[in-house]
Amino acid sequence: MVSSMAGFPGVFTMRNGHLWLLPGLLMLLLLPLRAAAQKTSDCARWCPPNSMCVNATACRCSPGFSSSSGVIFTSLLESCDDINECGPLSAVSCGEFADCQNTEGSYYCTCIPGYELASGARMFRNESENTCQDVNECTSGQNPCHSSTHCLNNIGGYECRCRPGWKPVPGSPNGPNNTVCEDVDECSSMQPLCHKSTVCINTVGSYKYRCRRGWEPKPGFRENQLNTTCEEMSFPTWTPPPGIKSQRLSRFFERVQGLGRHFKPALAQDTIQNLTQEVDELLQTPEDLEALPRSKQHCVATNLLSGLEDALRNLSQGLPNGTLTFNASAGTDLSLEVQEQGHRNVTLSSNQAKMQLNWDVVHKSDDSGPSVVGLVSTPGMGKLLAEACLVLESEKQAVLHGAHKCILPEVSSVLLSDVISAFANNKYTQNLSSPITFIFSHHPVSPGPTQKVFCVFWEHSQDGCGYWSTRGCRMVTTGDINTTCQCTHLSSFAVLMAHYDVQEEHPGLAVITHVGLGISLLCLLLAALTFLLCKAIQNTSTSIHLQLSICLFLTHLLFLTAIDRTEIKVLCAIIAGALHYLYLASFTWMLLEGLNLFLTARNLTVVNYSSVRRFMKKLMFPVGYGVPAIIVSISAASRPYLYGTPMRCFQGSPITHVVVASIVSVPLGGGIVSQALRLFPGFAIMNEAAINLHV
Repeated sequence: MVSSMAGFPGVFTMRNGHLWLLPGLLMLLLLPLRAAAQKTSDCARWCPPNSMCVNATACRCSPGFSSSSGVIFTSLLESCDDINECGPLSAVSCGEFADCQNTEGSYYCTCIPGYELASGARMFRNESENTCQDVNECTSGQNPCHSSTHCLNNIGGYECRCRPGWKPVPGSPNGPNNTVCEDVDECSSMQPLCHKSTVCINTVGSYKYRCRRGWEPKPGFRENQLNTTCEEMSFPTWTPPPGIKSQRLSRFFERVQGLGRHFKPALAQDTIQNLTQEVDELLQTPEDLEALPRSKQHCVATNLLSGLEDALRNLSQGLPNGTLTFNASAGTDLSLEVQEQGHRNVTLSSNQAKMQLNWDVVHKSDDSGPSVVGLVSTPGMGKLLAEACLVLESEKQAVLHGAHKCILPEVSSVLLSDVISAFANNKYTQNLSSPITFIFSHHPVSPGPTQKVFCVFWEHSQDGCGYWSTRGCRMVTTGDINTTCQCTHLSSFAVLMAHYDVQEEHPGLAVITHVGLGISLLCLLLAALTFLLCKAIQNTSTSIHLQLSICLFLTHLLFLTAIDRTEIKVLCAIIAGALHYLYLASFTWMLLEGLNLFLTARNLTVVNYSSVRRFMKKLMFPVGYGVPAIIVSISAASRPYLYGTPMRCFQGSPITHVVVASIVSVPLGGGIVSQALRLFPGFAIMNEAAINLHV
């Protein structure tokens, strides 16, 4: 045994005992343990990051990583480094207009700046998924250009360039996205070639021309255009009203024509003063004008008012900036305000009137030249406007005496104030964005219970004359000597006092109305129940009576409960329309009852009577309810403002309604009794008498 163990390392022999056997035995015991340890350590524990073991002596790099020795390595000094798939020698291709983006162990593709995927995604993996397309930065909401520049889209990018009439600010290049521009003053740079009759006006991004003071555009040209050409201002044409013979008026127009022949733009101020004086003298001594018919006088006044406004509007264009006043001996007064750029609020005073307005209301937004606002007071004009017709807005007409469109001259109006005319160089002032305030001073006045003060203007009619109108004007406040008005247009204005029909109801009439309607409602309710529930008396005649009772009952009930509901205009109009319809339906059912009695009396045989009944049944409902509906529809479509008044939701007085109710309800009550008496024998005479009463 000693010899057999001698070849094992660590086995020693001892000659002097058995201890020499111990090391050999230990080695034999450790051999199985060494084999087991060899199996559990087959995967090497020394593999570097981003790798995995192959066996106990080798490692493999993870996908996307590699080592210097290759994919598999056995050296403890090796490491797995990231593979740059986006490198120049890589086989990865993202396609056109795209960039490859390397990541640790992988990669992805993105569109280059200025492009985006059609799907809206941010990245993709390979060329087959490439849908990169140009982005229009100017319309995509990503426009980074300054507000003073214009964005130009390019393939894959954009530029910010100055608009025409703009230039880059000093230090800001024209083209990059940080460009900032400013307006070019073409007038100061002497680039435009202005006509000698015009003045260059710089605008944002451009320029325009306007006529010099005392000049006006030639025929065929307009101001504020690039080709504007002007000529010296001429005196405006003012022709006499046609068909009127008056020596005084003829002399006036001869003098006006004389002013025109000697007119020069440099003398515009003197011409305005002379013209004001001529109008003042004409109105102070009208002479034969007062002998003309009233209608002719109104035509003369219309011509004078419109002609004076046009002349002053044109002549004032040659005046210097500032406030000017012109006074005449008989009281005609003119106040003018001329400004290049108006102040926010302007107040003009003329004689017994004052005008307050915001300059922006009458100033044309595209007009950079001088603007004019004027107020002229003509106290003598009231002589020619006496007994002029007054036309009110539709909602005011029904409460005035007679409810006519034009109130009769002998009761219509009394002129309380001077006639004033407001004008501006802007002719389009018929629908202003905000109202203009006029304050009139007049003689002390205390309106009576049947009088009302109105703010009016002189409306020109198609025949060359005119009338007073309240359209677009309202009264703000009124006192003994002052009245404040607001109007949304410019014209000739005044304050009138007109007769006003208050239509106050006497307390006794109110009692009669309520008592009479209460009795009528009770009787009509009993009648409707009788015709509806009593089967023995039901026939064509009672059916008509039932519908008549229902219409009258609803009419009386609506009149009693809703006639004064004037707070809401639309509701009041609906109530008035319903009353109109119910009254017409009531009278239509009365007509049908009369027709039924007539046909019944003419056809006494049973056969004929049956045919009459069938005819009436087919006819009565379409006629009874259809004809009133057609009439009300036509009436409401043609004159909707006639439904409802500020006093009542009705077009007649309450006492009229009571009379109508009595005329209808009393015979109907007789008819009710007659039909009820048919149920009791022995009352034939009373029945016939009741029928006669109803008829």
